[in-house]
Amino acid sequence: MVMLKDKLRKDNSALAKAKAVRSSARKLNLVAASIRGKEAAKALVQLRFEKRRVAQEVHKVLKAAVANAENNHGLDVDRLYVAEAWVGRSFVMKRFHARGRGRSSGIEKAFSNLTIVVKQREEGERPMTAKRAKGLTKKPAKAGTPAVASAKAGA
Repeated sequence: MVMLKDKLRKDNSALAKAKAVRSSARKLNLVAASIRGKEAAKALVQLRFEKRRVAQEVHKVLKAAVANAENNHGLDVDRLYVAEAWVGRSFVMKRFHARGRGRSSGIEKAFSNLTIVVKQREEGERPMTAKRAKGLTKKPAKAGTPAVASAKAGA
């Protein structure tokens, strides 16, 4: 079984994690998705001026990943980019809120885990497009698929 840290050493990459970030995974993933595929320096500037509160936590983790890449793996800071940034759910604190007529309702305070992987861009490697980094573009359709065949028949 290949460990994640061993795989990262081979790929010229480094990671940093934050556990129990006080935000829901859905809110945190919006900020993490905005920096995927970007150069590390540009992502740090973007997070510095992001208006969401959780962007400060992502900024800290990204700075830690860059520091790990420089100190532990000897990578060039100027060529680093955010290769991966993923968010997972952690625990949920459950609290009660007093309501009218002697009733109560529940409040759930969600926590999340954040992992950021930075890689060193090789000399001939092109940057990933923003849409592709976010996963918004689909792979091109093959020639033999029914959608392409019906489009050709109609033309």
